[in-house]
Amino acid sequence: MYLEFYGLAEKPFATTPDPRFLFLTQQHRDALARLTYGVQEKKGFVVLTGEVGTGKTTLVRTLLTQLDPTIAVAFVFNSTLPFEGLLEHVLEDFGISEPNATMAQRLLALNHFLVKRSREGCQTLLVVDEAQHLSVENLEQLRLLSNFETANDKLVQILLVGQPELEAKLELPAMRQLAQRIELRIDISPLSATEMNDYIRARLRTAGARDDNIFTGNAPALIASATNGIPRLINILCDHCLLIGYADQKHRIGGDVVREALESLRIRRDHHTTARRRRRAASPFRRGVAVAVAAALLAGIGLFLEAPDYSHLFALVQSMHDFLGR
Repeated sequence: MYLEFYGLAEKPFATTPDPRFLFLTQQHRDALARLTYGVQEKKGFVVLTGEVGTGKTTLVRTLLTQLDPTIAVAFVFNSTLPFEGLLEHVLEDFGISEPNATMAQRLLALNHFLVKRSREGCQTLLVVDEAQHLSVENLEQLRLLSNFETANDKLVQILLVGQPELEAKLELPAMRQLAQRIELRIDISPLSATEMNDYIRARLRTAGARDDNIFTGNAPALIASATNGIPRLINILCDHCLLIGYADQKHRIGGDVVREALESLRIRRDHHTTARRRRRAASPFRRGVAVAVAAALLAGIGLFLEAPDYSHLFALVQSMHDFLGR
């Protein structure tokens, strides 16, 4: 909607984990280098943790684009499945067809697959996202998968990606065997105020902006304070700011627009803020924008209602809940 107004080729603050938009701070560079090392050196278990919305999945997807294409990868994004479901997902990603096999037969098929790849000099990587949701039983089953090995090498590298709760779970007494097998632990933190300002500019440039100085004055400081440097929340807030700026025909986003965006995002939580909101006349242009936004929201809701998997909707609601609760 606002792309042409700001000279953008695409949305700069989408919340999807697009590797093209990865902003590499020094800690992200270090994390990516260590992840690459962990895979290349065939480390058995590697753990990547970070707060909600800090860009863990984007970092992992960037890693996958940089790996040798001969490396077979299984990417499990629904960690709440029972182990039978996780194993079925892994076999499907690896192209192993055992639809009517027993659990033991599926494990044997996986082992044969891994041995064959090892003999061919090829690596195999299993990535489990949102790993903080894995049950203790499933974590133990993954540890047992790491027993697939030769005298010299692990046949499969396992990367667990999750929130800090994953680290707490790995500290449980029942997890001590798995904890001893983790060869790399990597943590990423929220952005600093300086990094956040560079982050916003970098995403604008990646989206095609010729002018990356759209957020001016005290706008970056307000965004930093409101989001605590969490990239996903920065994206949600900046996207809303651009929409308001477009509605008001402002080519520069200042602190006033950021404050209005914050109040707008909080309106459902606190109806008393309505009286404190800045009054403005509803111009025909602004009303037109409101109608278009409403139509887009209705279309989006329709897509969610037709989709069989509501996990993305639940994740969005949780993200907004966390944001509004700050």
